[in-house]
Amino acid sequence: MDKRNTWWQAHRPTTRRLAQLYCALLYNANLKGFVEGKIYTGNVKAACVPGLNCYSCPGAVAACPLGALQNAAASAGTHAGTYILGILMLFGVMLGRTICGWLCPMGLIQELLHKIPTPKIRKSRVTRVLSWLKYAVLAVFVMALPLWYGVRHGLPLPAFCKYICPAGTLEGAAGLLVNEKNADLFSMLGILFTRKWVILLVIGLACVFCYRSFCRFLCPLGAIYGFFSRFALIGVRVDPKACIHCGACVKNCRMDVRHVGDHECIHCGECMNGCPTGAIAVKAGRVILKASDRSCGLTGKTVSAREQTKRRRIGAAVWAVLLMVLAGALVYFNLIAPSAQESPLQVVQSGRTDTEEQETVSEVVAPEEVLTVGSAVGEQMADFTVETVGGGNFHLLEQRGRVTMINLWATYCGPCVQELPYFCQLVQEHPEVAVLAVHSSMVTEDDIPGYLAGKNWEGLTFAVDTADGQVFRTVGGDNVLPRTIVLNSRGVVIYNQAGSVTYEKLEALLQEAQN
Repeated sequence: MDKRNTWWQAHRPTTRRLAQLYCALLYNANLKGFVEGKIYTGNVKAACVPGLNCYSCPGAVAACPLGALQNAAASAGTHAGTYILGILMLFGVMLGRTICGWLCPMGLIQELLHKIPTPKIRKSRVTRVLSWLKYAVLAVFVMALPLWYGVRHGLPLPAFCKYICPAGTLEGAAGLLVNEKNADLFSMLGILFTRKWVILLVIGLACVFCYRSFCRFLCPLGAIYGFFSRFALIGVRVDPKACIHCGACVKNCRMDVRHVGDHECIHCGECMNGCPTGAIAVKAGRVILKASDRSCGLTGKTVSAREQTKRRRIGAAVWAVLLMVLAGALVYFNLIAPSAQESPLQVVQSGRTDTEEQETVSEVVAPEEVLTVGSAVGEQMADFTVETVGGGNFHLLEQRGRVTMINLWATYCGPCVQELPYFCQLVQEHPEVAVLAVHSSMVTEDDIPGYLAGKNWEGLTFAVDTADGQVFRTVGGDNVLPRTIVLNSRGVVIYNQAGSVTYEKLEALLQEAQN
């Protein structure tokens, strides 16, 4: 046999590895986000993927179920998280921990790290005890802390994302910070960021020596899906008639399972090839999805050549459909969706064309001072009109002649909520300043007016961004919150940066805008 063919037979990726790679690319199909250093915020982002994939990753096209669950817990006093609870139940009943073994990018990263040649830590009683730790993480960091902090302080606290999650650090923080266009974000980093990096390095190092350390000991999403092990439609099944109870499946499994298909089983199917009787197969109800070569799945019968050919044809058809879906997603998120979002700078309500906007600027500024329309410092902010909370409209052009501050915020952003009182104080002491606080369209709190009714934020004008995020794009926002934009009396941008501000900072910006 040709040596090249021999090498390929030994190293070719398995079906499961291809599925993991496929999901990692599909979850992060917005490849343009890595180039631009921006987070995708389109309508699809409101949906959740089944695996652990950070919302803040530049390539992410959907939300992480753990982040959504924490936000739902934080707003439980005013808003029922029906969507995230429903979607988690759907994923659990349909797939269970098969998601961990086949559809999770973090699982793929851990397995690749474990391939680094080093002495390995085998499973033992200690690892079995440690496997229960993820349930404590789920109870404390995903449910209890966000719920308590939301009820007690009225602020969201995604504790797991903030203090532990390695996906957030690797995909979100690293994915954004490696892009030179986000150099201004380094000013927002502090001790919490350093601690998260240390946690990421520790978890990564642990995965090198111990198989899927994060998945086995810390991941609360795996803990949630583990509750559905007995009910999941898809998973590894054992034929009790063909099983000889030799224990080879459990012995060779690198997870802390006590029997095939329990709450620690990720249904990877590796136990199938080690079963001497071919009693194990991956099934969806009664339909066989994958079985060993020696078995046709839970029957113990030898697979005929005709049956093998049939399986290969079905597999090829499935992969053809999946590749078409992936190609469509890549085209949509990298060619169609971005161009549709970036076209007009104005909000729809303004009803102005680019030419009319330039004419408006010319009317306000002397001809020799006509500036480029945009959101960068030194540029003329494009005009827009947005509906305000409680009725009415905020028209930017009507604010000419006084300093205008625009704050981009969200109820789920703790620093945003903490800095809004500074804007209130500024308006009270300087009533000549116009302040517009625009809430992100990626809301977790549906009743924004109800949320604001419980706050003493007098003097501020509140609005919610349009569903397609057009106001954010007009003022240069990219969903890295909070963000403050300051315009002088001529509508020229003098400040536009992400990050928290203090009252002293706002006063200094006001003085600069008035000069």
